[in-house]
Amino acid sequence: MNRLPKLLPWVSFAVAAAFCVAVCHHTPTVSAVGAQDQGQDPAAANMAPAGPSYTTETAPPPGQAGAPEGPDDANYSEQSTATAPQPPPPLPTYQQPPPPADGYIWTPGYWAWSPTGYYWVPGAWVEPPYASALWTPGYWGFYGGRYLFYPGHWGLHIGFYGGINYGFGYVGLGYEGGYWNGGHFFYNRVYNNINVRTVHNVYSYNAGNRAGSAPRTSYHGGAKGIQVRPRPTEGAAWHEPTAPRMTSQVQHAQKYSAIRGQYAAQNHGRPASPAVSKPLPADRNVRPAVRAPNQHR
Repeated sequence: MNRLPKLLPWVSFAVAAAFCVAVCHHTPTVSAVGAQDQGQDPAAANMAPAGPSYTTETAPPPGQAGAPEGPDDANYSEQSTATAPQPPPPLPTYQQPPPPADGYIWTPGYWAWSPTGYYWVPGAWVEPPYASALWTPGYWGFYGGRYLFYPGHWGLHIGFYGGINYGFGYVGLGYEGGYWNGGHFFYNRVYNNINVRTVHNVYSYNAGNRAGSAPRTSYHGGAKGIQVRPRPTEGAAWHEPTAPRMTSQVQHAQKYSAIRGQYAAQNHGRPASPAVSKPLPADRNVRPAVRAPNQHR
């Protein structure tokens, strides 16, 4: 009877220690204290330095400071690689697989065009081709009575991708899924499906839908598409050195063009494989380069 009071302090200590181990094991590394209280957005580093932003309704006249360069918004994208007579279907809703390890970048799924119609290229985690590389997704845009596809590119900042809300951090403007810091990529668990056993640099910050894009609209321009123009930050990113899609990304798109269940005409907009868990490898021969003046289309 007298031994129980003497053992109580040791029992309490053991319980507290076990609780601490459990909590510490499941608590991810937080990269920025301000991210926890919705202070400064750490992913703001993904946008190139530039002046104030604007939309179609408030864009300054051509020739004035901050006005977009060139005849249309496609001047901020790679040369178009496909032309379609009709708009792409709405974006499907799907679950993101967790990243396989630290340092992989999410590339969202998108509708691609073939002679038999639109098919879905699954979203995938991709090993970036060089240090601190970020992925600017491709997008469909309505220009000159046609729907043109502009493929994405790699760069140190996020460029223009039509204002499309692809999800998983691609909210229509910039990228909120994470950011590079000191050679390490920090993942925003608000937008990513994180397994803390394989990914260690994690934080939380809810940026909302800053671009005001409809969640399933899949193209830019036209009567029913996203009506935004490139911000100065996106234009500045386009004038930085960039790199095109890697061979693994091109092959990934070609592979699913041969799978019937990926076609919108077959699946009513619900592709059989909206995302894949197997990551795409990096092509180490890809290097960023400065494009020649007026090399837009």
